[in-house]
Amino acid sequence: MRKISIIEHISLDGVVQAPGGPDEDKDGDFEHGGWSVPHADPAVGEAIVAAHGTAFDLLLGRHTYDIFASYWPKIENNPMADSLNAATKYVATHRPDSLEWGPVEDLGPDIVEGVRGAKSKGGPDLIVWGSSTLTPVLLAQGLADEVLLLVMPVLLGKGKRFFSGSVDPCELALVSTKAAASGVLVNTYRHAGSLRTGSFDAPSA
Repeated sequence: MRKISIIEHISLDGVVQAPGGPDEDKDGDFEHGGWSVPHADPAVGEAIVAAHGTAFDLLLGRHTYDIFASYWPKIENNPMADSLNAATKYVATHRPDSLEWGPVEDLGPDIVEGVRGAKSKGGPDLIVWGSSTLTPVLLAQGLADEVLLLVMPVLLGKGKRFFSGSVDPCELALVSTKAAASGVLVNTYRHAGSLRTGSFDAPSA
């Protein structure tokens, strides 16, 4: 069974909407598109390349798929563009007939079963970018094996958030962390089980 890794640019207050440009995603009258760009850093780029590995497929929500489809096929002489264009894209969508950037497969009407089916297939690991409506499903269903958060030193106040209220309480174990010169934290987590609680008022043993 192949691994699912989520990669997100995220603000300190948990926003993941439109990190790459002003017109990327204006839902909800979001005005801060492109907030991650001033913090671009070679160390961040190296971490992203390493996370993708030598081969990968993509698992995407429809909005992120459309953003990628409008950009990456136009990029030439770029190894990452070549890898993204060659990857099979598994897409959560209600409009499968309009998927033109291939190779591509829709996940079907039952997203959870579609993801499980894609995960159980042979092939390279699956990378999830953006997809703020899909990532809560993956976390809630325990389908994400790894989460790479590129934590930007910004507060945005509003916008689509990675940690949705639909996610069951759980714990993530920190696998690795690295601070880039730009102030970005590159944090890698894995699912560590159900949330534990306690009390500092409990008597010591």
